[in-house]
Amino acid sequence: MVMCVLEEMRIRSLGVIDDAVVELSPGFTAVTGETGAGKTMVVTSLGLLLGGRADAALVRIGAKSAVVEGRLTLPPGSAVARRIEEAGAELDEDALLISRTVSAEGRSRAHLGGRSVPNGMLAELADELVAVHGQTDQQGLLKPARQRAALDRYAGEAVAVPLAGYRTAYRGLRAVANELAELTTRARERAQEADLLRFGLDEIAAVEPLPGEDAELAAEAERLGNAETLRAAAAGAHTSLVGNPEDPESIEATSLVAGAQRALDSAGAHDPALAKLAGRLGEIGILLTDVAGELAGYADDLDADPLRLAAVEDRRAALAQLTRKYGPDSDAVLEWARASAERLGELDGDDERITALAAERERLAAELAQLAAELTRARTEAAERFAGAVTAELASLAMPHARVSFAVSATEVDEESEGVVLDGRRLAYGPYGVDEVELLLAPHPGAPPRPIAKGASGGELSRVMLAVEVVFAGTDPVPTYLFDEVDAGVGGKAAVEIGRRLARLARGAQVVVVTHLPQVAAFADRQLLVEKTHDGSVTSSGVKVLEGEARVRELSRMLAGQEDSETARAHAEELLAAARGDRDADTKG
Repeated sequence: MVMCVLEEMRIRSLGVIDDAVVELSPGFTAVTGETGAGKTMVVTSLGLLLGGRADAALVRIGAKSAVVEGRLTLPPGSAVARRIEEAGAELDEDALLISRTVSAEGRSRAHLGGRSVPNGMLAELADELVAVHGQTDQQGLLKPARQRAALDRYAGEAVAVPLAGYRTAYRGLRAVANELAELTTRARERAQEADLLRFGLDEIAAVEPLPGEDAELAAEAERLGNAETLRAAAAGAHTSLVGNPEDPESIEATSLVAGAQRALDSAGAHDPALAKLAGRLGEIGILLTDVAGELAGYADDLDADPLRLAAVEDRRAALAQLTRKYGPDSDAVLEWARASAERLGELDGDDERITALAAERERLAAELAQLAAELTRARTEAAERFAGAVTAELASLAMPHARVSFAVSATEVDEESEGVVLDGRRLAYGPYGVDEVELLLAPHPGAPPRPIAKGASGGELSRVMLAVEVVFAGTDPVPTYLFDEVDAGVGGKAAVEIGRRLARLARGAQVVVVTHLPQVAAFADRQLLVEKTHDGSVTSSGVKVLEGEARVRELSRMLAGQEDSETARAHAEELLAAARGDRDADTKG
């Protein structure tokens, strides 16, 4: 079977590592070295490649940035390969190149197949490519939420399908409940707002303003208030144009212009320029006559009625009452009335909306209760199988009498609290159902099952986590597993069993383990040694593939702290021989 394989990583200026290349291979690879040599930087580097959080503290002192580059082979046509190509990245002969740069200021950049991508893109691929487990992941297993997520992952479609429907109904119920709560808690404010709007609309309706009316009334008031002045001005202008009939000696403009035109007409026959000017004077004469006629009509039509002026001022005062409250002019007042009528319609419809929302809430709550019951049944059934599988794995990890179980429970709430009703019980609920999932461990016969957060030692917790991952490998595998000191707190026979189980896991996946236990390292198909130079850094020559005598010496150091101890060497060779025999037996089996 062709699978994804992490072939190599190059690490530069990361922690104690100056510049090193980590060559990996399919199967089981153990990474060893003295404490502080930089073994954990292998895990940190892979975490960065897969979208982990960037931290400026990771950059080697004196360097501008840390860089991690990785090369993974992908099966042609795999879902991961298609997803990468859809993102615009390119494969290099079925190999994917990934790089991550972290600056000394904490900024980071990611590249996938030669293309710059968001860090989130790397994290998205990580879920399908690699399972990383470090000491912090062991602590994460202590959290009920992580235990519930592990159970759901194991259950697969049996939980995933109803959970998807549940989460959709949950979001709908929360949205309806929030809107309903807002409407009901703001009932008084909405009633007050509606009363104010009604008052304003009634006030405007009583006046009945017209578009542009205030401007027209202002102009009319100005004209009526100065009627005598306007009439005198019009009469004087009219007299200047056409003369005063009662004064035969008065001079009028129209007669003067007509005389000028006649004078030019007689001479125009001798010069076209004068004839043209005569024509223009004719036009002026016509215009003066027209203006004189309009002035006469204006003076006759001008209304100086004080009653009309009083009516105009009263109307302006009524409009002013509205513009002080609802807008700067009558057009704005009318717009306020339109918008307010629309808003009042919304407020008046809130009672109907509340009724509809209450009915929708009840419907969604019933649907949610049904889906929650399906989730509980699926989880309870899966919990029994999952616990049995993990218990069986623990037997092969030197915990033959340990028993693992899952407690799937729910919390009842009173009538005043929000909840869903299942089998006559009102239960608290959340985005993942009503279930509270807790992983329990009974380490030996007679011991009561206790939450692993309280009942498991460090070594037991390491083995439980490994057992869980091995069970996942059979149901929901990933191509590469990376464990950072999964053997913490373990020794003796338990360490041998962990090494044996990791080797079996590596038959169907790539397994990389950072370990300090020789019993685990002996089972590896390949062993890498991380060692510092004299200046305290790890260089390209500081990550070595150990073979033959070099591997025996490293295992001797791990056993006794002395590479040249004959006893340690004999024990190391014995460990390697036993591990080879175990692998050979598994292969034949």
